[in-house]
Amino acid sequence: MTLLLKLVLAPLLVVGSSLAGRRWGPGLTGLLVALPLVAGPILLITYLEHGRTFVARAASASLLGLVSLAAFAVVFARVARVRSWTGTVLLGWLVCLSLDLALSYVPVPAWVALGLALAAAWAGSRLLPVLGDFGPVAGDFGPARGVVEPVLGEGEPVPGEIGSVPPEGRLVPREVGPVPGEGRSLPGGAGPVTLPWWDLPARAVVTAGLVLAVTAAAGRLGPGLTGVLAPFPTALSVVAVFTLAQGGPRAAAATMRGVLRGLGGFAAFCFLVAVLAEPIGGWAFAVAACGALVGQFAYSCRSFGK
Repeated sequence: MTLLLKLVLAPLLVVGSSLAGRRWGPGLTGLLVALPLVAGPILLITYLEHGRTFVARAASASLLGLVSLAAFAVVFARVARVRSWTGTVLLGWLVCLSLDLALSYVPVPAWVALGLALAAAWAGSRLLPVLGDFGPVAGDFGPARGVVEPVLGEGEPVPGEIGSVPPEGRLVPREVGPVPGEGRSLPGGAGPVTLPWWDLPARAVVTAGLVLAVTAAAGRLGPGLTGVLAPFPTALSVVAVFTLAQGGPRAAAATMRGVLRGLGGFAAFCFLVAVLAEPIGGWAFAVAACGALVGQFAYSCRSFGK
């Protein structure tokens, strides 16, 4: 049963978020990937294999792992402007792993870890590059046909972010072509790009690999290191690399902005598991999943309503 969860649950969640992002843009992709698509299954499997106390401590440590995740998002968005996707993701992983190892030796109460995670998300969203950092842009892609989008100007929100409307400047209607099969229109008016057939399978395989590796080593790693590694940006890295390669640095930055703004739901999930796993057992995951979904849904409604 646990092997089936390792091989199926997290990969399906990642593929689903990727498909949604293709339809509604990189900002929504980031928001969905900010859900505990990988960390949730890892913590659930850890609970099934190691019990309530172990997973409660691991979930508390996962809140500290969100600090590393926020750092990865900032590093990726900034380095993507000057490096290839390989250099960008490797540097992001190095920063994330270094922080994970350091934070695994700093056990703190769950409520303190929650505050640190939320503070890191807030700070990270302000450290992301703004639109003007990318230089002049000839065009951009949007989420659907006939969407009214802002005339681009320096310092405005990154295109693709849900509900990104500039404080000043006029709005003009812009037609955005439909998604051709699995493709999207590239920035600069280069026309649609067809994604390779192995795109989604690659995302699923990489995600399953991390889940298998972390859960298999959990007993030797202990709850602290297992917890901080659970939010390691595997699914996010896969999505971000494809977004950068196919949509450029601006699309990658929009994805990271969505991630940082969606970390509140992720943090709520980990916190609820940390405080409820011991008293109510597996029901803690149901409560935590509802908390994360409600938070992300509320943010999405607020964003689309702007």
